[in-house]
Amino acid sequence: MCHDSEHDISDTVSHRDTLPPPSVLRHVVDVHCHPTDSEIPVKTMDNLPIIIGAMATFQADQGLVRDLATAFPDKVVPSFGYHPWFTHWIALAPYESKDEHYRHIFKNADEHLEAFQKLLVHLPEPVTLQTVLEDVRQNLMSFPSAMLGEVGIDRASRVPYDYSSSPGDLTPFTIPFEHQLAILEAQLDLATELGRNVSMHSVKSSKDTLELLDRMAERHGERWMKISIDLHSCGLSPQTWLYIEKHHSNVFFSLSTTINSRSPNHRALIAACSSRRILVESDCHKIEDSAQRTWDMVLIVAEVKGWPVESSWEEVVDESQQGVVRRLENNWREFVQGNHVGARKLNKRVASEQR
Repeated sequence: MCHDSEHDISDTVSHRDTLPPPSVLRHVVDVHCHPTDSEIPVKTMDNLPIIIGAMATFQADQGLVRDLATAFPDKVVPSFGYHPWFTHWIALAPYESKDEHYRHIFKNADEHLEAFQKLLVHLPEPVTLQTVLEDVRQNLMSFPSAMLGEVGIDRASRVPYDYSSSPGDLTPFTIPFEHQLAILEAQLDLATELGRNVSMHSVKSSKDTLELLDRMAERHGERWMKISIDLHSCGLSPQTWLYIEKHHSNVFFSLSTTINSRSPNHRALIAACSSRRILVESDCHKIEDSAQRTWDMVLIVAEVKGWPVESSWEEVVDESQQGVVRRLENNWREFVQGNHVGARKLNKRVASEQR
């Protein structure tokens, strides 16, 4: 999730104002975006040439994503969940008062009393984790194809005074990591129970993400392997990703120009990763930008991987001649399908095939 509103692509692939024909675009999936953060013109949705994964992030936009998916079921894959930036609004247990809850979250409130009082005015009445999970469960069960998202962990973010203002002034407060993690794990447990795929945010949390994936695999076993996890706008190092790729066959990553083009690391990540574990996204907040931003990342993937870019669509193509759009579409299908082979079984199968 990103609050940037300008389209800035600092990459060697030039921005193209023209998109490929609809026959190609209908096979492109923007796996992670936030269209309900802005006004959504009906005409724009009617003309949207790609499929989008629409993310929810906090209590107020769960219903907005639900409404969008109901209105455009063939174009929108809804995701319901609570983003780490808003987890301080969630109480792990019943609380006595709003003031008491936020003082419990922000342990240094008394050290920054003026800032705390200024922030408190803008903070909502907390909602309990039990209520959050009931809400997510109901939404997921209402949409058979719905995912859990956007959820995650973030060691870099600071709490702004007012999320609705842009740019927003930042407070001296951060959300305790243990609090974020407790809420994330509860949501992941629910996703595993319901067999739903996940779009996950991970910032400055590489080691924590590795430990989390190991813990979830150990806790849920085969049920965990039935679902897919997308590390969205992935900022991991190639070395960290290769460890995940080897040990967690149900984990994919997606990249966006909005976030990843700020650093050349994404090109090294694309080069290092398996051709079957990469997805693309826009991470944008304006639906009219979704197709172009996603296509920009498609072109970057094609350039780094050396894959051809389709200018038209052929229903049958030899596997060796497959272009970037077809390859990414196949990856999305594998992601949606789930039911992955565990790392141990995969290693045994590879060893058997090599004999």
